[in-house]
Amino acid sequence: MQVDFIAISVAFVLGLGARALGLPPLVGYLIAGFVLFATGMQATPTLQEFSEMGVTLLLFSIGLKLRVGSLLMPQVWAVASLHMGIIVLVLTGALYLLGLAGLAIFSSLDTPLLFLLAFALSFSSTVFAVKVLEEKGEMAAFYGRLSIGILIMQDIAAVVFLAFSAGKIPTPWAVLLLGLIPLRPVLNRIMERAGHGELLILFGLTLALGGCQSIRIRRRKR
Repeated sequence: MQVDFIAISVAFVLGLGARALGLPPLVGYLIAGFVLFATGMQATPTLQEFSEMGVTLLLFSIGLKLRVGSLLMPQVWAVASLHMGIIVLVLTGALYLLGLAGLAIFSSLDTPLLFLLAFALSFSSTVFAVKVLEEKGEMAAFYGRLSIGILIMQDIAAVVFLAFSAGKIPTPWAVLLLGLIPLRPVLNRIMERAGHGELLILFGLTLALGGCQSIRIRRRKR
């Protein structure tokens, strides 16, 4: 418990400092993580649960603001695909040149690993972008929605790649999430009836965490 208190306190102080400098508090949180890890502190089960819950709720809030149809816009899927393709090619070439320059960490990598590393580096941080847009009140702007759509397409590509490369598949319950689309009017009515107090919070937690549990991946039976 003492470790949890120290970690949260350091994150709060550095987050407050980042905001004072005109930066998103998330920058301070990231710096706090680097500093605490450098001092030898390890994440406790409590901090791990908090971090997973925070990311889940943040992605859930993104889903509330994002229209699925926007992902089909050429400005979204085409730009995301073009961006990732160009970045992968450029970074692969750059990493290859670093290997030729004599850097041992890169010279020992073969071509597939170079492409894999470049593919990983081609992704942007959805969480960071969302927090920046929220801080500036630009989530509803056209360019804000396009940016989030492009980042979501990157996340989808990353999830698909990780699922297949690790030999994992979503649980059968994940299919039920598609039922939330026709149930949207019903869910909106329930949200209205819940009001703006603790019931609304519990309702959001139920949807977000319930959806997260249903799409947890399991190892494919061999």
